[in-house]
Amino acid sequence: MTTYSATMVQPAPGIATATAQAGPDREPVLAATGITKTYHAGFWPRRRQVRVLKDATLTLWPGEVVGLVGENGSGKSTLVKILVGALARDGGALQRPTRLGYCPQDPILYDALTCDEHFDLFGHAYRLAPATIEQARDALYEELGFTRYARTRVAELSGGTRSKLNLGLALLPDPDLLLLDEPYAGFDWDTYQRFWQVVAERKARGRSILIISHFVTDEERFDRLVTLREGRTVEQ
Repeated sequence: MTTYSATMVQPAPGIATATAQAGPDREPVLAATGITKTYHAGFWPRRRQVRVLKDATLTLWPGEVVGLVGENGSGKSTLVKILVGALARDGGALQRPTRLGYCPQDPILYDALTCDEHFDLFGHAYRLAPATIEQARDALYEELGFTRYARTRVAELSGGTRSKLNLGLALLPDPDLLLLDEPYAGFDWDTYQRFWQVVAERKARGRSILIISHFVTDEERFDRLVTLREGRTVEQ
């Protein structure tokens, strides 16, 4: 398992009941300011620097659903990896919550393990009690509609069911901030509808959701859209 799965999220102390809103008397859930990142490409003597992020700034408030959009190769995945702590930034300031959920574009799954075993593995990495893991797991099976695959090995799952498991693992600790990188991949219509029900329910409890995609449909479901263009974020 990658490092951020085990270290970035701590146990959920309880469920918030009130929907929080941005305001001068509230702290942001996520505050990223002036984030920069440069990669080195090629080999000596033609090695060059490619500055992917030049001034990426992003703030999320409790109870917000924000879309981060941009063309392929614009640096969206680089930014989200920096936000979750999987990649070091070169410059800028970053404040994020301890209780963080991350759904990567490429699922971190193990072919030999069942869905149940994945929930157990990730739940222990999140330092959740066994009873909490079981309760949250069963609720997520029902919410996302894949209970019948609980004891099925990942190698035998369809791409869509893998995507459900990937999302379920991110939701397991009931995070204050949920970062979803291209979450729609492999979703059928029923799963797409369930996904937005999940988002609406978390938003109603004051959770914050950042959805990263190269395109956005159903714009009315978002509180704000932010475009990443030429390494800089632009509020729409």
